Amino acid sequence: MKITPSARVLRMLGEIEFDEWQCIAELIDNAFDDFTEIHRAGTPWAGGYRVSVELPDSAQGQLVITDTGRGMTYERLERAVRAGWSGNDMHDKLGLFGMGFNVSTARLGKRTRVLTTRQGDTEWIGVEIDLDRIGDDFEAEDITEPKADPNEHGTRIVINRLHPTRARWLNKNGSALRNILGQVYAWIFLNRPFELWVGGFQVKPVRHCRWGEDRFVLYNNKERIPAYIEIDQRLENGLACGDCGQWQLTDRDACEDCGSDRLAIRERRVQGWLGIQRYMHKHDYGIDFLRNGRKILRWDKQLFTWRNPDGPVGNEEPEYPVDLAHQGGRIIGEIHLDHVPVTYQKDAFEYGDRSWRSAVEIVRGIAPLLPRRAADMDYEENTSPLALLFKGFRRNDAGLRYLVPGDGRNKPIHEDTRRWGQEFHRGNPDYQTDERWWQAVVDHEAAKTRGKNAKAAVDTPGRPDETAVMEALGFSGVDTGKPSPATNGADESKLDAEARSPKDGGPSTPPAGEEERPETRQERVTRYMENSTTYPSLSRSFGHPRVGFVEVETRQLTAGSLTDENLHPTPVLLDQRAGNSLGAFLDLGHPIFQKFGADPADLLLAEIAVLLRVRAETEWSHSELIAAIRAESLPATALDAQMISAEAQEILAEIRHRMASELDTTGEAEKAYHFLSPDELTATEHAMIANGKVTRTADLGTSGEFLLYVPALFLVRLVESLPSAFMDNRVFRGVYEGVASASARRLSLARTVGYLSDVATQATFAGASLPNQLLRTRLSIRLLADDLAEGR
Repeated sequence: MKITPSARVLRMLGEIEFDEWQCIAELIDNAFDDFTEIHRAGTPWAGGYRVSVELPDSAQGQLVITDTGRGMTYERLERAVRAGWSGNDMHDKLGLFGMGFNVSTARLGKRTRVLTTRQGDTEWIGVEIDLDRIGDDFEAEDITEPKADPNEHGTRIVINRLHPTRARWLNKNGSALRNILGQVYAWIFLNRPFELWVGGFQVKPVRHCRWGEDRFVLYNNKERIPAYIEIDQRLENGLACGDCGQWQLTDRDACEDCGSDRLAIRERRVQGWLGIQRYMHKHDYGIDFLRNGRKILRWDKQLFTWRNPDGPVGNEEPEYPVDLAHQGGRIIGEIHLDHVPVTYQKDAFEYGDRSWRSAVEIVRGIAPLLPRRAADMDYEENTSPLALLFKGFRRNDAGLRYLVPGDGRNKPIHEDTRRWGQEFHRGNPDYQTDERWWQAVVDHEAAKTRGKNAKAAVDTPGRPDETAVMEALGFSGVDTGKPSPATNGADESKLDAEARSPKDGGPSTPPAGEEERPETRQERVTRYMENSTTYPSLSRSFGHPRVGFVEVETRQLTAGSLTDENLHPTPVLLDQRAGNSLGAFLDLGHPIFQKFGADPADLLLAEIAVLLRVRAETEWSHSELIAAIRAESLPATALDAQMISAEAQEILAEIRHRMASELDTTGEAEKAYHFLSPDELTATEHAMIANGKVTRTADLGTSGEFLLYVPALFLVRLVESLPSAFMDNRVFRGVYEGVASASARRLSLARTVGYLSDVATQATFAGASLPNQLLRTRLSIRLLADDLAEGR
């Protein structure tokens, strides 16, 4: 069999580098192309659409790819394995059989056997391509094999004498290979009845964990911006070459690039969707671009960068994520560009092609995404789908405004939502819809409302300013000569009875004359469920490999109190559910939390440890087991200096952006800039250059942007120097100008500055610290988050 390549192709083969997964994908592409033609014909296909990949069991093993397609004739096979020939249409197919086949097989091993048969044929026919034996005549050996069943059909590719590094990778990375292929072919698996098996396991589509079509946010409390936007833009049909794929002028009879007369009118269409992922991620966000159902670009972020067409070369500026960029992003999407040419490696589109540029304009527009930058450069408002999502979801503040689950204070629960995302990708049925994320947003808003109401009850009008501030700060022991705000002079026993009345979720009192029926355990648990919200940070798998694990849904009581089997008050209550799952209820109003400041995690772990110790009949002591479960299940609670420094940097990034925005709003950026000392100015300039932000020193004070790069401890001094710019719910909740008493102002400011100083110190000096110092910093981070004004 002659497999003579062209000189042009030989030059290209030497330049193309394929990873192992790309080599496998090239061979899968050709099978899927065959499947697609069969499927489009609408005729039943015996044996189904299945590709199987057998991985090498050692460095000396072989790789086998088998499909259940139609098979090929001898003439078709000869053309298919000849480097440089492709009978596939450049626009309808995934594969370029000759090109992709020769590159991928040669990259994997030195000998390739291709066997193929059609339904009704009497034998398998094929060719053996041995790179060590093929001479200048480029002739490969024909081979045949007997066929047991005349109804068999398909193609089998066997590659042996594998390159050692490739063989080792394929042998050890079956799971990683399935994951990559599950991403690349996800759309095909979800929309066509094709199957792919690798190493004996079926490859599952890796779907996007996005918010549902019915979710949205309100921009400026009036503009509704959905979390999912469909795109379907049909362009004018064009004339394309079926051989080289290039688009032509409509009045041509032959291709201006390759001379072929295989010209045809083709549809040009940009379709797909953009949306918001349910969790933030530092790497896994961006837009997937597909051609004929196969992903060419995955998690692509180039549309998040704007390049000024009138600026110098290399003037690209990233626009998303900019606010809290260290947290990552969550804008995702799938855009189908079947009409846009791709590179031979199929890892990029031809970015110089006008069809790519027009698609980019449809998806992200031509103006900057940042409104201020667009206005400064005299662009019209960017109303593209990407710009709309950017406007609605650019920030990550917890709550309904940006559709971010939170902890009921001001802190997003990114770690928990990422963990839920992992459960989504594992196929856990409890995490497939966005309901758990949505409930966490709703619970956060409810907890915030309760906090506002409690604060409003404390800040009763008419009370002296200093007293109000003292009580708001928790100094309830101050003798003011007035009733405590908690009781407002009412009888405490009466309040306690009212707190357990039916309206607050307590057990009901039967009418007079009726015998009181004791509440059953199930009735109590049902009542607790109705009067509680999810506690995300403690809703997870708890346990240890030596004693097993349990899935726990932890909920925080919002009304009433918890009682055990004997109706005694308890801070934590476990409820055994079906299978290996538990419900756990927390009563954060219990004295152990309110009076002694206990950590809810400690008491929950104590209860879980008792259960697991009995189940496993372990010899571990109770305290040893609690320590092991905490280390295994709550690693983020460890007093690790590096981890706590990262938490400090995260909240400081939020504070920097808020303070900078406030300076721009009030026009006090220049005034704040003057507080910089010479060494702080030098450090700020160095930080800006290190982050690729080059500007003149004279321009630094024109906006608040310089605060994003100043030393952390400067923020502390700036709040002390300009408290009126940042207090009173501007950046921090603490009152300042709202009270007349100077001592109350000092007290309120000292509290905020104290928390900020602890956090800034840890972010500046991230070295080893004593456990108590780290504990203090972590508590200050939590209190500072509570002290942040509601995101605006």
